[in-house]
Amino acid sequence: MNTISKREIEELIQKVLDIQQSLDIDSKKEILVSLEEESRKEDLWEDNKHAQDVLSQIADIKGEIEDISRIKEEVETLLSLVQDSKGSEQETLKEEYERLNKEISLFESLKFLSGKYDICNATISIHSGQGGTEANDWAEMLFRMYTMYIEKKGWKYTVTNILKGQEVGISTVTFEVYGKYAYGILKKEHGTHRLIRLSPFNSQNLRQTSFAGVEVIPILEDLEKDIEIPETDIEFKATKSGGPGGQNVNKTSSAVQITHIPTGITIHCSEERSQLQNRVKAMQILKGKLWKILEENRLKEISEIKGDYKIAGWGNQIRNYILHPYKLVKDLRTGVEINNPEDILDGNLDELLEALLRIQ
Repeated sequence: MNTISKREIEELIQKVLDIQQSLDIDSKKEILVSLEEESRKEDLWEDNKHAQDVLSQIADIKGEIEDISRIKEEVETLLSLVQDSKGSEQETLKEEYERLNKEISLFESLKFLSGKYDICNATISIHSGQGGTEANDWAEMLFRMYTMYIEKKGWKYTVTNILKGQEVGISTVTFEVYGKYAYGILKKEHGTHRLIRLSPFNSQNLRQTSFAGVEVIPILEDLEKDIEIPETDIEFKATKSGGPGGQNVNKTSSAVQITHIPTGITIHCSEERSQLQNRVKAMQILKGKLWKILEENRLKEISEIKGDYKIAGWGNQIRNYILHPYKLVKDLRTGVEINNPEDILDGNLDELLEALLRIQ
């Protein structure tokens, strides 16, 4: 019978106390009081953006405080139940222990999100790589995986540009992710993802390897202070959205393409209804890309990420998804292996992402 000891639960309680200290919960309670006082001022909404920022900070801090308080209370309740439990009750309490242990581990990983922009929203781009039709299908599978993860987290996303494959799938898609720590949690998904499976697109049903590149950059609200781009460095072009993108694509000339001449980075944006709005959005994405290059001190690698496509092929992969001849997802940086790739492709990424947060 699965049993749980008093010592194991006391270790969970200590973990919660350590999290409270590392996240400086006491200071955040003081900040919350100050923000709530500010939110009650009569002139708050004279500056609409500031007001929204204040309310957003209140919601974030309050949520964090309530979550850690609830977890601590539940662990303390579990401790008292274990001390009084007998026989078959232990198995149920063991399940509760496992649930809390997992939730605490996920919460604990927040302390690794200390980067300047980790708390930001994120822009994700997925580009099909080597593999033709297969790669387009794989890009669409990855898009589904990430959007399912986003929905499970209670986050939101908006597609800003999508180009369908000629036969199936997606050639490229860019979408914005809105959620606390979205960039910090997802930033290490940046890289080449490799799929191995029996091909559904040939009559021999042969094993096929496909690649797709994923790019993750932060959405930075105040980049004007950090990155200035002279107009002479920008080549602007109005375009029409291509491909059967359905309701996600605005098929008018309001779509735009901007190219950063010094690096060759090209951005397409077709989400908004006006050319001006799409230009603003595209410039925001461009600045995020330039920031990432500077932040990672990888100017020598600009040639690998310029334009819409990053090389996604043999030798560059960060994670393998194997559906045949056996089932396995393996992250090549952490060594984490999961024998249920279907579960991963359905957006259950917590184990993979948590392990990535813990490596520096």
